[in-house]
Amino acid sequence: VQLQASGGGLVQAGGSVRLSCAASGRTFSNSAMAWFRQAPGKEREFVPSISSYGGTTYYADSVKGRFTISRDNSKNAVYLQMNSLKPEDTARYFCAAERLMARGSNAYRYWGQGTQVTVSS
Repeated sequence: VQLQASGGGLVQAGGSVRLSCAASGRTFSNSAMAWFRQAPGKEREFVPSISSYGGTTYYADSVKGRFTISRDNSKNAVYLQMNSLKPEDTARYFCAAERLMARGSNAYRYWGQGTQVTVSS
């Protein structure tokens, strides 16, 4: 699976951004997907994950109620809708794919290049 993330940018606190991750490869619909983020000087952090057919999702406590992960297997894409953004959400966001859902970044073999989200106060 090859992944390409897009949709980041500069947004004011309280605003919204929608990230997209386009996937290529025949196994996308069989893959769980996740978003991670990494701020400068910090470790890569789990954000949400979604099962292969979208029936199960998990969220980090820090984003519950604000972020929504979804996927469209007909378009080989996964999305991250981010609302009520805070300055602490500033990071580079990466999409990742693996056969099974997991929260640890080490569990994912396939990664996109990331897209920067900057939230100004």
